[in-house]
Amino acid sequence: MIKRQKTAVLFGVLMGFFAHIANAELTIQITQGVEGGIPIAVVPFGGQQGLGNDNIGSIVSADLARSGRFKTLSEDAMLEQPTSPEQVQFRTWQALGQDNLAIGQVQQTGPGQFAAQFHLFDAVRGTLLTTYRIPFTAPEVRKTAHRIADIIYQQLTGEPGAFATRVAYVTVSGDGPRNRQYMLQVADTDGFNPQSIITSREPVMSPAWSPDGRQIAYVSFENKTAAIFIQTLATGERQKVSEMPGINGAPAWSPDGSQLALTLSKDGNPDIYVMNVASRSLRRVTDHFAIDTEPAWSRDGSTIVFTSDRGGKPQLYTVPAGGGQAQRLTYEGAYNARGVFSPDGKSLAMVHGNGNDFRIAVMDLQSKHLRVLTKGTLDESPGFAPNGSMILYASRTNGAGQLSAVSIDGKVRQSLRIDSGEVREPAWSP
Repeated sequence: MIKRQKTAVLFGVLMGFFAHIANAELTIQITQGVEGGIPIAVVPFGGQQGLGNDNIGSIVSADLARSGRFKTLSEDAMLEQPTSPEQVQFRTWQALGQDNLAIGQVQQTGPGQFAAQFHLFDAVRGTLLTTYRIPFTAPEVRKTAHRIADIIYQQLTGEPGAFATRVAYVTVSGDGPRNRQYMLQVADTDGFNPQSIITSREPVMSPAWSPDGRQIAYVSFENKTAAIFIQTLATGERQKVSEMPGINGAPAWSPDGSQLALTLSKDGNPDIYVMNVASRSLRRVTDHFAIDTEPAWSRDGSTIVFTSDRGGKPQLYTVPAGGGQAQRLTYEGAYNARGVFSPDGKSLAMVHGNGNDFRIAVMDLQSKHLRVLTKGTLDESPGFAPNGSMILYASRTNGAGQLSAVSIDGKVRQSLRIDSGEVREPAWSP
């Protein structure tokens, strides 16, 4: 009876994060950036006739500004708008205080086929830093712009960019249980091109990207009981991989994509299992009378971190992926849950709680030093950007749910809002 009550409380908390929402594009706002961001001018690209209103240069500029690492020059402040190297007057950009300059133009190479040529300059020294030519089709304008932004970001910061990736999130619309509609959506990281993956009258939760970004695993209650599905994004094909009696929750892909870590209670108590995706065979990883849930893999696939209340309150533990003795990882704070490893494997993001405040924190796995990054009272579901520079999470502001992002040093903050309602359960693609 106690176990059932604890399990009900756990899932009640998880489901309590959902609220009413209208389906809409995400709007991203920088709420805090790095002081002294890198000055850069990204000139609108030339030759974009027939490609709509999405100018590649403008999208690139918005991406870089959104990172909080750059101070971009507005188009209105540009004294000239060159599109080829021979048109560039470096003194103009130096007078405008720009350290860097990006220009480009688009050429049509065939029916529906295009190529974007761009050049990145050190405007202070008047030297070319890099140049690329990227072929694309008409529907790929924004994707191409994000790729260019990634290249510029890496050239100027030394870190890979993550603008060409996507985010998955869950929305809920409708008033009252009978009219409620849940949607799992995928969008570009700037909030554009939202696509619905599944729509259901019953809860959908816990989206998790496969390592190749082609599939998403998620939990659906569409048949009134919890089941885990894997869906291929390109075709929409999906497979039910687990519908055991009791809890089927928290799917997490292994780094090689061959296995899923799951929370199952088929044997009476929530424990961590690992499923071979191809054969559907199961391996039990934990076996404890407490609630073990929210598994996440280490980057080398050797270790699983999970949340357990076996010590009396939710804390993070690690266990060998093949099973074995669990070791407690967190001690600071009354509540630590939803752990996820950084891409480089050196740190762990988590939900860190003291009293009634639940915030996103990062622990250095070598020193065990824990740093709280956010200031909310109900922050949850942290996930790293593929380059490890930002953490995407769900938060609440003035009682409304939204997505937010914070840099791992806490210096850059973003809010991702929709026109009305709320959005939860974020997951950043590889």
